[in-house]
Amino acid sequence: MSAASAKRLVFAVPGDLDTPTGGYGYDRRLIAELRAAGWSVDVLSLGDGFPWPDDTTRASAVAMLDAVAAGTPVIVDGLAFGALPELAATVCHRVPVVALVHHPLALEAGVSPAQAEALQRSERAALAGARAVIVTSPATARSVAADYGVAPDRIAVAVPGTDRPARFLPDKVDSSRHLAGDDRLGGDDRPANLISVGSLVPRKGYDVLIEALARLRAVDWRLVIVGPQDRDPMTAAAVTASIAARGLGDRVTLAGTVSADRLAALYAEADLFVSASLFEGYGMAFAEATSFGLPVVGTTGGAIPDTVPPGAGILVPPGDVAALASALRDVIATPGTRARLAAAARAAAETLPRWTDTARIVAATLDAVMRDEPTTEPRKTAGAGTDP
Repeated sequence: MSAASAKRLVFAVPGDLDTPTGGYGYDRRLIAELRAAGWSVDVLSLGDGFPWPDDTTRASAVAMLDAVAAGTPVIVDGLAFGALPELAATVCHRVPVVALVHHPLALEAGVSPAQAEALQRSERAALAGARAVIVTSPATARSVAADYGVAPDRIAVAVPGTDRPARFLPDKVDSSRHLAGDDRLGGDDRPANLISVGSLVPRKGYDVLIEALARLRAVDWRLVIVGPQDRDPMTAAAVTASIAARGLGDRVTLAGTVSADRLAALYAEADLFVSASLFEGYGMAFAEATSFGLPVVGTTGGAIPDTVPPGAGILVPPGDVAALASALRDVIATPGTRARLAAAARAAAETLPRWTDTARIVAATLDAVMRDEPTTEPRKTAGAGTDP
């Protein structure tokens, strides 16, 4: 490979890179950081409909990847890669392909057992051809090794970075006041401000969250849900109907997609982050909330226990309405609990990996791939503090 092309990379994504989800957000920031580090990154859109592309989209995606110049490293987002097992016998023999797995496709909520089996079989076959596999959490690393047959020395963990907030939590979160006995998160007569972030899709468990909050009518709270509502219109409609049926329309706001600045402002205004997600390959919103020093109430689904710093949150089993309601009641109504969680979150915020760390690990993986070396070293220095 010539010196002129040594830093060239093709980054292949399904659909529109600007789609407002955590996975695409990871891709966008990674591309930006790699470019800042000197890589020339060509973004290649593989078409829509993944992980269930039609025959035309599938053929077009394979053809576009097959047109990449021999020897040029290619990162393929896992939403597309896992649905293209034919790459293992074609493109992967021409160019060094790196799979970026946010979480295994078969673990998406709402798929039937037959669909899950088909997705796992497809993704396992595709991953067999990847030169390396980048995952976003130690939990996902364990999964692709144990369930998808990927050798550990081909796996690199590059957890999502966080941005250090321009402002930390406002003074309303004051542990000394909480410990003195104030009975609301703000220490005054206002309601507790809750925020939940994520697309309105089945995996995010908003039905569970609304049901849990419906059991807390006697507690003074307000919830803002931030996330696109067009990813699964049926789920969005069901969530809207559930809010209305339980008489929570004056307490729950569906904010939809918001700008980065607006999201930062909502985090800064919040007292508590809550998510009923059934599974996360990492959980970027959990890390973002921690970066603002917010206490967390969430679940143990997937990588969430790896993502939420010790002592910064209360995690309950996915789908357990009673447990989620109990945890929320405890954090909202008990000053000592929320003060302890907030203090742990503020301390952890200073140690969270940054996006430059994420890009450094990915760049090291690409360099190793081009030298045809194992990825063991970047896997061990993934910045999460835990080895998969």
